[in-house]
Amino acid sequence: MPIDESLRTQIETYVSHLNGLIRRGRQVCETLVIDPFNPAAMAATRAWQEDCGVTINQLSGGSKSHWLARSFSGAFLMRSADGRAVAGVPPSDIVKRLIEVLEQAIATLSGMENGPGFSEYLPASASSNTPAPRRFEFVHNSDLRPVLEQAYADSRRALEQKDYDTALRTSCGILEAIVTDGLEFKGPDALAAAGTPTGKIGDWPFETRLALAEKIGLIRGGCARLPAVARKYRDHADADRNVSVPISEREARQTGQVLHVIMRDLDPGR
Repeated sequence: MPIDESLRTQIETYVSHLNGLIRRGRQVCETLVIDPFNPAAMAATRAWQEDCGVTINQLSGGSKSHWLARSFSGAFLMRSADGRAVAGVPPSDIVKRLIEVLEQAIATLSGMENGPGFSEYLPASASSNTPAPRRFEFVHNSDLRPVLEQAYADSRRALEQKDYDTALRTSCGILEAIVTDGLEFKGPDALAAAGTPTGKIGDWPFETRLALAEKIGLIRGGCARLPAVARKYRDHADADRNVSVPISEREARQTGQVLHVIMRDLDPGR
């Protein structure tokens, strides 16, 4: 049966993203083999595993019972021949197992075009009949949600393409939007009790909004890890809205990680 063109595009996008994750995973693995307890290597591994988890969750439609989600979870649990869990597994071995899961995902996606019956293996979020996971349902302004979904996808794509300034700037824009939405929903009385600046919330400096959101308990302390350049991302932008100072991969990824933490704070059910 012919494959829908929009589905073909989704498949190609996912395959490209998965291949990028596999390349990163192999780089992480090489570093871990040389120095498994290097703090930078361990941090890079955690960031990579988190990115893998986000993608697997998308492909499995958020279902933990999906075969891909089960394979991903199983990669962290090494067992002996008699089925018992093995302790003290080298981190590089877990990375290798996760890479195998990503390769299985690519094989399944690539096989969708091979004749009738491919839909039996279709990951839920890639189906043209099933909506993608909605990460921003917690945002009170419903008009913002599709904009944020697109911005989130753009930030992940920019990170994969090593466009770190765009990735960081887009993540900051999302962070600013969801925190502002949360503050506005709290209402002026609640904010006034916390001692707020004058003027509209949208006119307050980015850092002021983050600090106030933390002060009133809207978010926790996740923003403490936000890189300095991210806090001042508007100040460093040129006329074309490009960040005018060099952005490192670490700064871009750390900003994305902080965004995920704040999204969980604003939507505890995630």
